[in-house]
Amino acid sequence: MSVHIRDIENSKYDLVFLTDMMYEAIHIPENKPPKEELLHLPQNKIYSEGWGRQGDRALVAVNEEGIPVGAAWYRLFTGSKKGYGYVNDQTPELGIALTKGARGKRFGTQLMTRLFEEATNDGYAALSLSVDPQNYQALKLYQKLGFKRCGLSGTSWTMIYELEQVRCD
Repeated sequence: MSVHIRDIENSKYDLVFLTDMMYEAIHIPENKPPKEELLHLPQNKIYSEGWGRQGDRALVAVNEEGIPVGAAWYRLFTGSKKGYGYVNDQTPELGIALTKGARGKRFGTQLMTRLFEEATNDGYAALSLSVDPQNYQALKLYQKLGFKRCGLSGTSWTMIYELEQVRCD
């Protein structure tokens, strides 16, 4: 099975899929609140609110039937309005999620590799993320790709991938 990776389109369909993936990216193994409730909490709303502003980038993985099966994205935050994986004002925080049926097929690796290329083309030196250390599948992917742990936000690890040499603040 192969996947095609493309830029997100500014269509209602793609934006709904992106928010679906933002919901999937929140690791809550049991009793996960509904999408509308969880994504509208102030600490989560900052990830999707006003999507499409300068510095926002999202990619969609589409299977052979043309059905979206995953997305990867990044967004810049500031010290006064931080995401969970905030490192500094110049390092976008990324997120990634795949539909349940698409996991374990290397689509995540393909999405991340392409996102690294886009970030480099956009002039960024690094990308950061936040991951629950109990999310073993995601943590394994990030470590395999070369992310390094550089902080803690609550119970989650902040990790960084250096496209160029950079340090955490």
